[in-house]
Formats: sequence, structure tokens, C-alpha cells
Amino acid sequence: MILEERPDGAGAGEESPRLQGYDSLTQIQCGQLQSRRAQIHQQIDKELQMRTGAENLYRATSNNQVRETVALELSYVNSNLQLLKEELEELSGGVDPGQHGSEAVTVPMIPLGLKETKELDWSTPLKELISVHFGEDGASYEAEIRELEALRQAMRTPSRNESGLELLRAYYNQLCFLGARFLTPASSLRLFFHWYDSLTGVPAQQRALAFEKGSVLFNIGALHTQIGARQDRSCAEGARRAMEAFQRAAGAFSLLRENFSHAPSPDMSAASLCALEQLMMAQAQECVFEGLSPPASMAPRDCLAQLRLAQEAAQVAAEYRLVHRTMAQPPVHDYVPVSWTALVHVKAEYFRSLAHYHVAMALCDSSPTEGELPTHEQVFLQPPTSSKPGGPVLPQELEERRQLGKAHLKRAILGQEEALRLHALCRVLREVDLLRAVVSQTLQRSLAKYAELDREDDFCEAAEAPDIQPKTHQKPEARMPRLSQGKGPDIFHRLGPLSVFSAKNRWRLVGPVHLTRGEGGFGLTLRGDSPVLIAAIIPGSQAAAAGLKEGDYIVSVNGQPCRWWRHAEVVTELKAAGEAGASLQVVSLLPSSRLPSLGDRRPILLGPRGLLRSQREHGCKTPASTWASPRPLLNWSRKAQQGKTGGCPQPCAPVKPAPPSSSKHPGWP
Repeated sequence: MILEERPDGAGAGEESPRLQGYDSLTQIQCGQLQSRRAQIHQQIDKELQMRTGAENLYRATSNNQVRETVALELSYVNSNLQLLKEELEELSGGVDPGQHGSEAVTVPMIPLGLKETKELDWSTPLKELISVHFGEDGASYEAEIRELEALRQAMRTPSRNESGLELLRAYYNQLCFLGARFLTPASSLRLFFHWYDSLTGVPAQQRALAFEKGSVLFNIGALHTQIGARQDRSCAEGARRAMEAFQRAAGAFSLLRENFSHAPSPDMSAASLCALEQLMMAQAQECVFEGLSPPASMAPRDCLAQLRLAQEAAQVAAEYRLVHRTMAQPPVHDYVPVSWTALVHVKAEYFRSLAHYHVAMALCDSSPTEGELPTHEQVFLQPPTSSKPGGPVLPQELEERRQLGKAHLKRAILGQEEALRLHALCRVLREVDLLRAVVSQTLQRSLAKYAELDREDDFCEAAEAPDIQPKTHQKPEARMPRLSQGKGPDIFHRLGPLSVFSAKNRWRLVGPVHLTRGEGGFGLTLRGDSPVLIAAIIPGSQAAAAGLKEGDYIVSVNGQPCRWWRHAEVVTELKAAGEAGASLQVVSLLPSSRLPSLGDRRPILLGPRGLLRSQREHGCKTPASTWASPRPLLNWSRKAQQGKTGGCPQPCAPVKPAPPSSSKHPGWP
């Protein structure tokens, strides 16, 4: 699985950073909408179960009266489902007004709702795995299991800030630890992971831990969209923060799309993720424009600044037109809320009209110098009805510039009126007064400027305004979510270093073995840290007589667990033993040709090729994902390694962290 990353030293030594952001006040303030979504998801789940039962009864019975009754019941169930989905669509499609006490009015953004999940009982399967695979008392790990369950419960309702992201990242990385420690390609946790689709509310379940990880990664991206939509974009710093949040969201969806296939829910399908990537990149591009665009009262008068804003607005319009085409096509059209498609269409028309407005300001309110003329001509595209072989020619005379400015203002007015018309057609958007206020405000400015330029004796033929060439000084790119920032100590680190003590390896516990000092010492050579490896045994020595073997790992010295001890600590303890000797417990590796079943109570360990390598060599690799069935619905694909992108924007590849140093962080695998 490409998404699994080995933990590095970041966050080591922290007591319990995972539950930050889970305070009750924040949960009350931000959880009302999420709670309603959860209720709707449960109601949809209930109605779907009723529909399934009614459909089975309809197919099974041959009684016409029963079939008529069932058909009537099915119509009621389908009607209820439609109403619930419409309500969920309103919640999911509701745009964030983004009012922050600023006088400036900004266009609302589209945030995503988080995927909901049911409660999960980790206790039984984890205790059984600890007993079966590790030969330890599962009940002694009750505190660790409770901590994992508390972390999962907390990440279900994260706060809409960096603390909430920290919760999701922490849980995601604990899932990586769980997969590496407890699972093999032929086993599973025997748990059903239930998640509700973020867009449709339809429930889905799988036994694959990859489904849980993918859903958490989706929520990381969705929470980034909510954080971005809440920023005050009326100032340059707020626009920059919003742009970064949308870039991180696009990176999360891209990472999910490149490594996730056969998704059981529509919101995690390749088509939906591709549309969400495009939407986030368009919103990030809009933030670039807003970072450059000052309030109307402070609008620049120089020609170059206005033309730059015109091309930036045209670039935003082009991005939203691409998103609208994607959302209007199946299967995305069937999943995405109608209000999203309508808002994207409104934005495409609005920003295209805004580009013409800024060009009109450049033509009518400023006079370019001789050196600026080529820049002007690069702004325009050839009109579709023009037969001239070259590009549009910039008027030199003041009157000609006024006529062309009027033509651009006319196109701006028509575009803004079209945006208002599209806004009025969508019932959900009609309730968003802020969007109508933004477009209406811009329309009033355009009409006022047009009235200023219009003359009663103006009988000249109206000029044809060419399209604006899209161009941006900053093209946003998808950025990977900072998953490494949520890395903390493995909750089950007491089981031992992952390089040895995980479910892929098999071992036999030997001892306690009493080892005395001979004339030449104990007769063994130790190597490595956490755990310490017996690298060599001198034939005929005390160690050989005690039954120790080359390749054994020391796990206890004089009754003290030493799985996480460094080499120097074990040597010091052995030297202090004196003539009385020392009591050792070791684990001897067994052939890994057969993994025991859950009925086989022999302890096992990880590593398909043996464990004679150092921990550093083993610690930098991530085990493969686990599946609940020979052919699961959910797979982690290798498309990213093969360079197949599926036609969506390609983010920067994540950088693999360096292997951790056991000398600095003895509590890390």
C-alpha cells in the first residue's frame, strides 16, 4: 500500500497529542450540522434496509394482492429516500458564506461534508490477535485499546481547524501502525468498517482496513475544504491561507484517487475524486485572483494592473468551465449536488464578465504608454466572427478606445445578468443572499460605468469585444496533506519493535534461560538495538550450552522486558550480573512458509525473509495491505508507480521519510 508510511522521529516523547481539538465547546459549536448529517445517514440506512426487504418479498411472492401491497410500500420508501437525499444534498451543497466581520464581500466557496461512520468495537479482535500472534495476555492491553477507541471517537467530530486535522492525521497514522503490526496479506481484523457516502448518504461497509484508511484520508481533504471556505479572503493573507487549504484538499483527493480503486461508495470513485480535485484547484485559482483584487474603492487606475486582473479573472472562469463540464457528465452528474453544479456555472459566467469589466476599465480610465501596447494586444483573443488573419488591433484613438470599452462593458453586463438568472434557477442558491449580493454589486458598477460612457449622439456601429486570454502569474498545484505531522508513538508499542514483532513473522519464545559467565565470558556476540540480536555463538561456550542460537532476539534480561533496549543497555545489564549469571528470554524465529490460523495458539512474528537484517533495514519498509476476502471491492492500486494519472491534475509525489533512528527514539519501531 503506497499510502502507508513508516513513522519517523517527529512527535516522539509526546505524552498524548492525539486528543487535541476534542474539547466539548468546539464540538458543540461545529457539530450541529454534522449531527444532522449523521441522523439523515441513519435514516437513509434504515430506508434502504426496508427497500431491500420489500424487494426480496416482491420477488419471492406470487400472490398478486401481496405484490400490490409491497409495490405500494416500495413507492413510500422510495419517496422517503428521495426526500432524505434532497435534505442531505442541501446540507452537503450549502456553501459557506464566509462572513468574518469584514466590509468586503467575497464570493462563497464550496466546502465538503465529512463522511460519517458508526462506532467500532476494537476490543475483541485485537485481544484475540495479541493472544494468538504474540503470545501475550490480550486483557493487559485494555488501556491501549481504549486509547485507540477514544481516538477514533474523537476524529468522528473534528473541529474545523488545525487541531481537527491533527486528530484525523493521528488516527490515520495509527491505522498504518495497525496494518503493519497485526495484518498479513492473508488475514484481516474480522471487523466491518461502516462509512456513509459524503455526497449521497448511501452506507457502505468492508472488512478491509484500507477502506477505513481511505475514508479517513477523504475526511482530511474534506476538512481542508471547510477550513479554506472559512478564511477571510478579503485580505491577501486570508486568500493565501484559503488557497493553501484548497491545494491540500486537492492533494488528498489526488492521493486517494491514485492509490484507491474499486471504491464501494460513489464519493471515493475515480470520477468523483477527479471532479473534486478540479473543483478545489478552481477555488484555489479564485483565491489567487482575490489576493490580487483590491476593494472597488481602491481599484488601480493604471492600465497594466487592470489588464492583469482581467486575465486572472479569465483564468478563473476557464477553470470553472472545466469543472462544470465534468460535473455535468455522468456518472458525476448523478452524485454531485445540483447546487454545486449551478454554483460552478454561476461562477464561470461571473468571472468571465469580470474579465471584460477590467478590460473596459483599462481602456477607458487609463492611457497606455508606447511600451505597454504589446501587452494590451496579448490580452485579447481573436473574435470568433472576425475574418482578420491577425489578432485584435488595439485602438489608438481615444474615441475608438471608448467604443471598445463600451463593447466590453456590454459583454460584462450580459454575463452578470446571466449569472443572476442562473442563480435564481437553483432553489438552494436562492437562499444564499451573499452570492446574489456579490453579483448584483458588480452589475451595478458595470451599469454605472456604461451610463457614464454612453452618449445620446453616439450613432457609431458598436464594436465587437474579443474574448480575454486567460493567464495567471501563479498556477496553484495540488499539495500533499501533511500526514507526517500526525505521527506519534505507536499505541501498541509495548508489543515490541515493528521490525520484528508483527504478524508477518513467526517465532518461538525460549526461556527463561540461566546464563553464567565462563572463563571467556558468556560466549556470545550481540548486535543492533531494539531488540538486540545474538549475532554469533562461540561453540562450546556457556551460551551454546544454554541452548541459545545465532539469530535469536533477547526480549528479557533478569525479568526485565528489553525489547526496546539499546545494545549498550543490554551489555551493561549482563556485565552487572557477576558470577551469579543472568536470566534471559529470547525469541527464535521459525520458518515463515506457513502462517498459523486463529486456532493455532503458537506465537508468531513478522518478516517473510527472516530477521537477520538490522532493524534499520526492516524499519523503512511498509507491509502490504490486508483483505477480508480473495477478491475485495476495495484495492490499493499501483497506478501512481506506473505513471497512470487518469487525466486529472497530477500532484507532486510525496517524499518518503528517512528510516527512524532507534538511538534517538527508543520507543519507535
